[in-house]
Formats: sequence, C-alpha cells, structure tokens
Amino acid sequence: MRLLKLVPDNTNIGFVAMRKWAFALTALLTLAAVAAVGVRGLHMGVDFVGGLMIEARFTEKPSMDKLRGDIDSLGVGNGTLQQFGDPNTVSIRLPLPEEGGEGASNAVVAKVKAELTKSYPGVIFTRYDTVSGKVSGELVQKGVLAVMLAVIGIAIFSWFRYEWQFGVSTFVAIMHDVLMTLGFFAITQLEFDLNIIAAVLTIVGYSINDKMVIDDRIRENMRKYRKMDMKALIDLSVNETLPRTVMTSVTVMLALGALLIFGGHVLRGFTAAMMLGIVVGTYSSVYVSSSLLISLGLTPESAMRKSKVADVAKGAERIGSNEG
Repeated sequence: MRLLKLVPDNTNIGFVAMRKWAFALTALLTLAAVAAVGVRGLHMGVDFVGGLMIEARFTEKPSMDKLRGDIDSLGVGNGTLQQFGDPNTVSIRLPLPEEGGEGASNAVVAKVKAELTKSYPGVIFTRYDTVSGKVSGELVQKGVLAVMLAVIGIAIFSWFRYEWQFGVSTFVAIMHDVLMTLGFFAITQLEFDLNIIAAVLTIVGYSINDKMVIDDRIRENMRKYRKMDMKALIDLSVNETLPRTVMTSVTVMLALGALLIFGGHVLRGFTAAMMLGIVVGTYSSVYVSSSLLISLGLTPESAMRKSKVADVAKGAERIGSNEG
C-alpha cells in the first residue's frame, strides 16, 4: 500500500526568492490588522468588560430596534445587542446592578427572560454569564500578560538554542500570527473572551512547534553543507520539512473543521481563531521566519563557531570527569 504524499519528494520551491513579496504582504496585513483593532475594536465578552450577558435564540430573525426598545422599557440599564453566530441569535449585554449583588443580577436576568418570553414566543435562552468589573479588569491584564510572556519566552529560548537571528525571526513570526488573529476578530466582531485567549496561546504553541522543526533542519544543514549559499541552504531546509509541515496543518484543519461544524456556536470563535492561526502560522514559518534569517545576516560560519564552542565545552567536561 502506497503512502499518501501531499508534497512530492522532489519538491523544490524557491521560498527565499519570494521573500520580498512575502515581507511586503506580511507588513501590509499586519498594519491592516492593527488598524482594524484600532478603528473597530474588539467585541469583548463579559469575561473582559464585566456585566450581564444573556444569549437568546429566536424562532425567526427579530427586529433589533423593537428588541432594544423592549429591553430599555424594563429599566435595567442601557443594553447592547449584537447578532451572534446567526441572524436568529442575539447577545444581550447589560450593566451589573449597582446594589444587591448576585441576587439583584439574577432578578434582572429573570425580568428580561420573562419579558422576551412574553413578546417572542418560542425564544430559547442558551447562555447566561455575569462577571464583576474588578474581575474583568484582572482577566484583561492576566490575558495580555500570558500572551506576551509566552511570545518573549519562546523568542529567548530560540536565541539561546540557536543564534540571536533565530530569536528575532521567531518573535516577528509569532507576533505576526497574534496580530493577524486580533485583526480577524476586529473585522468579524466575533466575541473575544477567555476562550480566544486560550486559542491564541495554542496558536503560539503550534507556530513555534512548526518553526522549531524548520530551524533544526536549517542548523543541521548549516553544519552539513558548510560552503553552500545561504539562500539555497534555507530553500533546501524548508523543502525538506515541507511534507511534514503540510501534513500536520491538513490533519489539524480536518479536526478543526469537524469542531466548527458540530461543535456549536459556543466554540465557533475558538475554532475560527485556531483555523486562522494554523494558516497564518504555517505561512509565517515557511515564507517569513526562515527567509528573515538571511536579512538578519545569518551565515554558516556562525553555526560553526557555536558548534566549536560547544565541542570545546564537552571536551573539557570529559577531561574533568576522567581526572575525577
């Protein structure tokens, strides 16, 4: 039985030759993502903004103006409405009651549910969340801190494991993936909550895993082909790891596709973020990160110097152990 091969064995794509186009596209998409976040902002979930969130699914698409008027007439504060997932599902966000604690919050929810059930027969309430303003502020800080520490920590690890050029290229590639994900959520206005923070961290992990495989092969070939031109060496390394990269991405996308179809709208944002992250992570590892090493001045001689230092250290360690 023949093995399935998505990438032929003799594949020889000139990735480095396209690096200027790739860098320009990456810069353009990154600026567009930052602009989208700045202009449109993120549709923060209750996890991050605090308040009450009631998710209602109607039998048919409701009139948003009438629905907003029905909720405002209850005197529970200024509500924010947004269609969520499909036209029949609406996310209703309300401010927390100033007094009364959890009991007052439950009373507001019960009041809204009673009014909507009376005005819209057949409505189903699929979700209800409440988060205090203090907790939401802490979650924002910890979420941002978690992502930044992960990115910086991985870049530092690449720096010490390989050369400083690898650390810089790793940081650039991962920040590109994170910003692209944020831009996607700003444009689509999908709800951005703690589930998406988990998705971003997973994307960072997937991206660095893919990049480490390519970086290891580059370093291995730098020692093996000491006189090879750096552009040809990087093309060789990326093409050698391309079957593994494509196969991994395709299989993960198949699993995410099943989750997108059958996982329900609650997981839709998480799954969409993951699918986008797989695509941009693969692109940045293949086209951006590896080719950026050339622009940063990486040469086979630098790998040889580091290899000689490591060999000297190992030799000294063996001599010391023998003397002992």
